[in-house]
Amino acid sequence: MRTKAFNHDEIVDAAMQVFWQLGYSATSIQDLVDATGLSRSSLYNAFENKHGLYAQALRRYHELTARNITLLQEPGPVKELVRRLLMRIVNDELDGSAQRGCLAANAALELAGPDDRITELLAGNFLRLEKALEQALLRGQAEGEIASQKNPRALARFIVNTIQGLRVLSKGSARHQRRQRLLDVLDITLDAL
Repeated sequence: MRTKAFNHDEIVDAAMQVFWQLGYSATSIQDLVDATGLSRSSLYNAFENKHGLYAQALRRYHELTARNITLLQEPGPVKELVRRLLMRIVNDELDGSAQRGCLAANAALELAGPDDRITELLAGNFLRLEKALEQALLRGQAEGEIASQKNPRALARFIVNTIQGLRVLSKGSARHQRRQRLLDVLDITLDAL
């Protein structure tokens, strides 16, 4: 049996960058061939089709966003951890070099809903962040930092929604207004805690 002559993770990473930049629909098989260096037949043999490669790219993105979960598990005041997470998102959006937004948010806007496979992958990604936020908020309640009458699960969902909203708002904001608009949302979100 022949072993694969390419590194699977490197191929998925290269494809993820293309999907992230162009979106699913605008990405052609030729774009993926060019980015990965694989032939069409190798791509189809390894990933079945473009959709299969896209699903792998979303799984890889899920791995890359684990740093947000790690941040929420750090010691310290929970409100400060949430602020740092939101500032990470704001700074990502203000970085003029990328302008890609969040791959998960992009996928949700483009394919989720009618595409059950993509919806399931995205739901897992969002749920993981929601659970990490809920655990942090519960810790904040136990330490008296977050009011005990507030529903930590609902707050976690609100923050996940805020993060995705920041991504979308950034894409739809004029450059000269973007920073202040994102910071306004961040401040109101922290006030809700």
